[in-house]
Amino acid sequence: MLLFQTPPPTRYDLNFTLAGFPVRVHPLFWLIAVLLGYSSGNILQILIWVVVVFVSILVHELGHALAFRRFGLSSQIVLHFAGGLTIPQSTLWGSRWANVALGPNQNIFISIAGPGAGFILAVLVIAVVILSGGSIITTRLLGFIPFPGFAVLPFGGDLLSLFVTSLLWVNIFWGFINLLPVFPLDGGNVARNVLLQVDPVDGVRKSLWVSVIAGAVIALLAFFFLRSLYMAVLFGFLAFQSYQSLTGRF
Repeated sequence: MLLFQTPPPTRYDLNFTLAGFPVRVHPLFWLIAVLLGYSSGNILQILIWVVVVFVSILVHELGHALAFRRFGLSSQIVLHFAGGLTIPQSTLWGSRWANVALGPNQNIFISIAGPGAGFILAVLVIAVVILSGGSIITTRLLGFIPFPGFAVLPFGGDLLSLFVTSLLWVNIFWGFINLLPVFPLDGGNVARNVLLQVDPVDGVRKSLWVSVIAGAVIALLAFFFLRSLYMAVLFGFLAFQSYQSLTGRF
């Protein structure tokens, strides 16, 4: 998928190592993060949003990387304009480099590990808020789904509360969004590997149809109920990509 391909390195990349994994941050990552938070119009709030997005996506990709490591694969993390990627690296086999073949259940575990890492971070943040004497005010997503709406802290003022609230929102809400069966999101990869076990011959095609239908439905729900043009365009585009893959035009 072109949108989720690894961008080439630039001289402006930020490079560092986290838990033994090489991390590269493409400059467009920062630009898109700023644009997504620009609606507030407040410089401090924009900076808080950028930090939240950076930490959240990094934790998400670290979850994938640790899952790869569990199965003997090293990997590198790239943060770019469309989010992040964790790229497994070939292993040295004798005098040659070889790719380790993973089974469907291993691929499912790796896919779930990314959102799972975000959920663990959210639980830890909620625990810290409650243990410090604060509270989490819940709201209703789509009118019936309980969701952490706002964090109230006994210290740190509004900016810290905004930081914690944004951290919970990104890691919980986008964690669940990432598990929807739309390719190439983590949920799409899970659906593909489940269907491949049920139907090894036609599992990929069935997973693409699931992706087309789910992506289209989510795009409509995002536009009419969540009032999110960004989500509507994103899932509409992902559904279209899956349809192109089905028709062999991608």
